Amino acid sequence: MAITLPDARLESDDVLEALRLRALRGYDLGFAEADIAELLGVRRETVSRWVTAYRQGGLDAVPGCRPGRPVGSGRLLSDAQAEHIQRLLCTQQPDELGIPAPLWNRRAVRDLIRQEYGIDLAVRTVGSYLARWHFTSKVPNRHRRDRDPEDVDEWVEQTYPAIAQRAEAEGATVLWCDEVGVAADQCPTKGYAPAGEPATMGVPGPHIRASAVSAISNAGEGHFMTYTGTLAAAVFLVFLTRLERGTTGKVFLIADRHAAHTDAGVAAWLAAHRDRIEVFYLPPRSPELNPDEYLNNDLKGRVHDSGLPHTSAEVRSRIQQFLRRLLHLPEHVMSYFQHPAVQYATAM
Repeated sequence: MAITLPDARLESDDVLEALRLRALRGYDLGFAEADIAELLGVRRETVSRWVTAYRQGGLDAVPGCRPGRPVGSGRLLSDAQAEHIQRLLCTQQPDELGIPAPLWNRRAVRDLIRQEYGIDLAVRTVGSYLARWHFTSKVPNRHRRDRDPEDVDEWVEQTYPAIAQRAEAEGATVLWCDEVGVAADQCPTKGYAPAGEPATMGVPGPHIRASAVSAISNAGEGHFMTYTGTLAAAVFLVFLTRLERGTTGKVFLIADRHAAHTDAGVAAWLAAHRDRIEVFYLPPRSPELNPDEYLNNDLKGRVHDSGLPHTSAEVRSRIQQFLRRLLHLPEHVMSYFQHPAVQYATAM
């Protein structure tokens, strides 16, 4: 990723003086003016002016004044307008403001500025504004658009703190549970190839996959079970039975509302084992609130590092290797709780 240098006009006088001296040192060493300008992040015309003065009158003749127009002059958005646009970008989604875009890209921001102030900006100019505001392009966090934000707020601010308080009072361990399926041809990465040619990858046949169900704590504890096929209530009951045998004390298990988790047979088992395991359900359509989701993302990104497997058994073996390694890396498990969406669940 290319490094973007800050606007030299924003630097202090001492920094500008250091840039001048480095430019002249580069000239003495035989570097071209264009290369010096590129390395220092200043305009070529500025370097040329410094070098010309240096050649004609020595170091004392090099101008020390700030070149160019004052920072901020010529901008089409006032400071107040810019602050308003930034506030909207941080608090609203495009469709909430009538902008036909899935997320805030440069074109969407351009349309927002036009809608708010009737000012038409080039997409490139919008990009300059975004860089000046320290907005960067990144892969977005995803969440269901039909989730209820009030449910999420209630979970984060009231329901989970009450669960954590109860767990502490009863000496229970809070575990977050989720399932993941991994296909043999699932390789979420990129590969290099010559310019103009696609990267290629030989993949196995379809329907070669395996799955796992896991449960983790914010103290780095982990439990898992692998299986093939889909998660049915019978499979989840096997996991619950193993979890009961593999833990001491009471477990508060937090899970989503998957049909296997809410099955009548599972509910009956939980009622009979209430002294050992209680299940609490996350708000509907809110997977990002589950730290175990980030374990699943990590697994999907790493399980094929050594090449694509050829059989379901090999997929399952790769999953087991990854999860068994995690059992000895509690700090790594704890890192899943550092994602902004689940920091509410970090250990206090």
